[in-house]
Amino acid sequence: MTRSSKSSALVPVAASAPARNPAVQNPALETALSAVEGRLASLGDALRSRDLASIDLHSTELHRALSSAVDHFSRAARTGALPPALRRRLVNAGGTVAAQRESLARATAALDRAMDVLLPRETQGLYAAHGSTERNVRSGRVQA
Repeated sequence: MTRSSKSSALVPVAASAPARNPAVQNPALETALSAVEGRLASLGDALRSRDLASIDLHSTELHRALSSAVDHFSRAARTGALPPALRRRLVNAGGTVAAQRESLARATAALDRAMDVLLPRETQGLYAAHGSTERNVRSGRVQA
């Protein structure tokens, strides 16, 4: 009796019945988020070096990683709370995606402006036979 009571006294209660939150102990969340972070870093490097082939490759890989991460995090959120550390990292990754998207939009707008200067659009005359060439065709009203 003393021998068995001593051996059971040495085993901690937490080790025999662990209370685990599935979101905290889910290595798939960590893996999915790490993949997104890695793809974001690769895409950022490709954008800075202006390597079009790498941008295309890394943006496709980022899209796949984001899709997988959203799936994993959605399932984890349904079963329990997300760990605060992973939640912060996910928010930071979202901020990085938004910053890269904004940077790309600005670069695209700058390119469009440069193309307009280099290759101006053909303009017809200032006036047509029936007045201004720029009529409001959406309104359906006659303009005088």
